[in-house]
Amino acid sequence: MKDNKIFYRRNLPHYQPVYATFFITFRLAGSLPPEVIARLKEERQQQEKLLLKIGDEKIKKLEMLNMHKRHFGNFDEMLDKAANNQSWLEDDRIAQVIVDAMHFRDKKTYNLLAYCIMPNHVHMIFTIRRRTSSLYKGKTASGPYVVTKILENLKWYTAMKANEILNCKGAFWQHESYDHVVRDGNELERIVNYVLNNPVRAGLVSSWDQWKWSYVRNCTL
Repeated sequence: MKDNKIFYRRNLPHYQPVYATFFITFRLAGSLPPEVIARLKEERQQQEKLLLKIGDEKIKKLEMLNMHKRHFGNFDEMLDKAANNQSWLEDDRIAQVIVDAMHFRDKKTYNLLAYCIMPNHVHMIFTIRRRTSSLYKGKTASGPYVVTKILENLKWYTAMKANEILNCKGAFWQHESYDHVVRDGNELERIVNYVLNNPVRAGLVSSWDQWKWSYVRNCTL
């Protein structure tokens, strides 16, 4: 029987079941200084080493999950604080390109549940479709590294359009993205609320529904 669980590593750990709901975060190239990334990576690795010593596998798994949540929270907070460094997504023309691209793929490669476009990063939640009218040269979007393929396609297209708007060349998005498998309905509700309230936490608005570049599907919450 074919294993539908996909795992690979680059700079971040990735676990990608073929059919699942994913919480994705991708950011602008250069949106965080290298020294900040290095410090966050070192902190995560040190914490992982300590947790790997736990003998009880259930406790170890739970502590690892909690540690990665804390690590992501620190990472996201750093992005909000660094928004003045790179903030091309504040340009309505670029934000609209991203919105259109995400909705274009809705019901083709995934079911789009929610997103929030911040000044220097994007949060996105979607469920992989079992049967798709694929965007990948006749191949279905169900297969190894399906989330990676979706993001590569989405980031390539939006980077091309954004660079045209900005009249510049070079990397627009940071190559690496963050992905997290949403495990149940309670976690989905928590993550959707986290995503929608990112502009509130960053001090950009006082209520999530005041942010122009947020979306949530009606049946999600």
